[in-house]
Amino acid sequence: MIQSVSMATSPDLSADTAQGEKSLSERAYKRLRDDVLAGVLEPGEKLRMNVLQQRYGMGLSPLREALLRLSSEGLVRSESQRGFEVAPVSLAELQDLTRARICLDTAALAQAMHSGDADWEARIVAADHLLARTPLPDQQDDLESARVWEERHRAFHQALIAGSGSEWLVRLHNQLVDHSERYRKTRLLHHKDAAARVRNVVDEHREITDAVLARDVPRATALLTAHLQATADAMAGMADARKQDTQALAG
Repeated sequence: MIQSVSMATSPDLSADTAQGEKSLSERAYKRLRDDVLAGVLEPGEKLRMNVLQQRYGMGLSPLREALLRLSSEGLVRSESQRGFEVAPVSLAELQDLTRARICLDTAALAQAMHSGDADWEARIVAADHLLARTPLPDQQDDLESARVWEERHRAFHQALIAGSGSEWLVRLHNQLVDHSERYRKTRLLHHKDAAARVRNVVDEHREITDAVLARDVPRATALLTAHLQATADAMAGMADARKQDTQALAG
């Protein structure tokens, strides 16, 4: 009788165990991913398992599964026999990333402007309105303001292409935005003069919105291109400023 009960319940126990492991892995993935995108785990930082276990209070298995998943997304780098590290950032990658975003986002926007309906237009107007009233962080350690602004900025750009009707375009857009987000947050939070150097983007978003509502494809895509390129140029300028600061201190 005992054996019969054990056999009857073991499949359920196995299912519960598997579900629990999946839940832990998902939680580890989300927490690590959030910290990489926020810049809490900095580019190039070594991700040692014993340190991660203490930091997140999780076991080796879910953390390793999360790191492998992040590695497949390009946010973490795995080196044979040397463990994991947060993917580094560079001007060359930023330029490549910007070119890719311009190509994909302008194509998706043009497609959306041909097929988007009134509900799509309303979503863009609402996203622009909310973002315009969201202040940028003015302190290096203001992680919450940076999180809220980035969330609403992402929502605006997602709204622009939502009318394209292409799940693949939206999916690829989200992947590129993830990587762009790391560069923006590095600039906003990790430089002593970041607030002074961040341009006012409210007018840029409003001009894009107006061109989209007018269904002026050439103007809307040109404005979006300039907007994305200006962000990349600001990143390059910030890198130059850091380099000059370092040289001045060395001199």
